[in-house]
Amino acid sequence: MAGDARDGLGRIGIWTFAFEGQPAGRVRESAAEIEELGYGALWYGEAFGRDAIGQAWLLLSATRRMTVASGIANIAFREPNTLAAAERTLGEAFPGRYVLGLGGHRVDATVRHVDGYPVPTRARAVTTLRSYLDAMDASPAHGPVPDPAPRRLLAALGPKMLELAAARTDGAHTYFVPAEHTATARRIMGPDAFLGAEQAVVLDSHPARARETATAHVAGYLSAAPHQEANVRRLGFTDEDIAGGPSRRLVDAIVAHGDAEAILRRVREHLDAGADHVCLQVLTADPTALPDTEWRELAPALTPLDRPAAPGGA
Repeated sequence: MAGDARDGLGRIGIWTFAFEGQPAGRVRESAAEIEELGYGALWYGEAFGRDAIGQAWLLLSATRRMTVASGIANIAFREPNTLAAAERTLGEAFPGRYVLGLGGHRVDATVRHVDGYPVPTRARAVTTLRSYLDAMDASPAHGPVPDPAPRRLLAALGPKMLELAAARTDGAHTYFVPAEHTATARRIMGPDAFLGAEQAVVLDSHPARARETATAHVAGYLSAAPHQEANVRRLGFTDEDIAGGPSRRLVDAIVAHGDAEAILRRVREHLDAGADHVCLQVLTADPTALPDTEWRELAPALTPLDRPAAPGGA
């Protein structure tokens, strides 16, 4: 493992997909402001916009001290030696400030035949990621080797992936989970592995409007991400919560909504359950817009969690 992933991330970060659709100049401005607001880390997803490595360069070059973390770089998009080289380069250029979160699925080399046509099959996720990590570790370094080495995390939900994350990397990045999952993950990984939990939030004190935004977020993942549905079933949710649209119980478990104090309570639940770090994904009615206003409004309530307590506990 590369080192202690707790260093530099703090306890509170921001997680966002919103940078993917924004021009580079706007992303730089926003990242610099997030740093000045006092958040310890900036996490970003990889889907249909910028690739994870290019996005990392953009965010790291726009900030001075904040940790930048991929959440996650999809292993289906690049070969292990390519990602290992990019990891080393970012680690050298921005010492101690880059965290590589990786996960996803790759097509296996084996095939099955359907109606006489060969169809590539998917390997099991844990087996695939273990092999991918082996290949990254075996990739030779032909240039400078960063010191400290960049930190790695695995996207992990199920028990076997959490075990792999603790055994082979600095820890796990969990996503679309309630605090109950955080407690389970901590128990599986033990006390030493890093655990960073994403928490979706809607900063809106109007209950019906907030739940509408939250419901759209949960419904989207349940329809498009079978592994997320499998995970919520593992947590005890049933067809009554999933079929025909997510139940109120499931939506409220996955998305914290209300004012800043309500969101702070959910963050504390994750921290009390064993998370080292909680990164907030702020949801709004327009998922293409940067939630700058909400990031600003949340900062006074949440960033003090990263400040040392005053003498006497004041």
